[in-house]
Amino acid sequence: MEGPCNALFIASLCLLVGISTSQKPYFLHTCQKNDPNINQCLTYAANHLATHVRTGIPELGMTEVEPIVLDEINLALGSGPDGYRATFRDIKAYGISNLTITGVRSDLNSLQLQFSFYIPKIAVRAKYRSSGVLIMVQATGGGDYWGQYDGVRAKTYLRASKQNINGVEYLNLEDLKMDFSVRELKMGIENVHNGNTVIEAALNLFINSHSQELLREMKPSIKSKLLQIMGQFVDNLFQRIPYKYWISE
Repeated sequence: MEGPCNALFIASLCLLVGISTSQKPYFLHTCQKNDPNINQCLTYAANHLATHVRTGIPELGMTEVEPIVLDEINLALGSGPDGYRATFRDIKAYGISNLTITGVRSDLNSLQLQFSFYIPKIAVRAKYRSSGVLIMVQATGGGDYWGQYDGVRAKTYLRASKQNINGVEYLNLEDLKMDFSVRELKMGIENVHNGNTVIEAALNLFINSHSQELLREMKPSIKSKLLQIMGQFVDNLFQRIPYKYWISE
């Protein structure tokens, strides 16, 4: 049973963003649950939503969708006092909103969906600090990080449930998982503190020679941060838009 505070919260949100429970939002495409081509319909609907997200949806508080900002990502190579450690902060990613949903697999009876994405290119800028030894060079310092991720493919698994608020059904996010791969990756550092060209050259040599291995080590931290952002985005949609505008039964 839903409490009055939760119901009031949902109602207040709907009023604030101007989303009516009696009118389908323009940025949604409703799919019929019994459609024999339901996955194709869901793929179209997801791309329809993505197109509007890319240009902004003021009703949902989305005006500037890029850059995507991550607060911090950590990298650790090796162990012991000389193990290399790096922290990337103020991370700004450009290009994620240019994604295309290439396919959807669904089980609408249990409200489980898997989305496949493709992003042509993501450009990343960040500040970094590092410590420890890398290829026999003392790599303690900091500077600017840049990265270009080409041919990004990702899969996201989502499980939801229904909840009734004042007689209106909404979706509630229960579980969210993701994984991704990058076809080609270029990255490096510049503007190293104290102008240490030896450290800068050594780090860039290592980074360019081991970019995929470094990405693999950074992946858990990246996925954790992206899931936080994605979860907030999905919750924002589910809490404000009735179920009937997602799926018609």
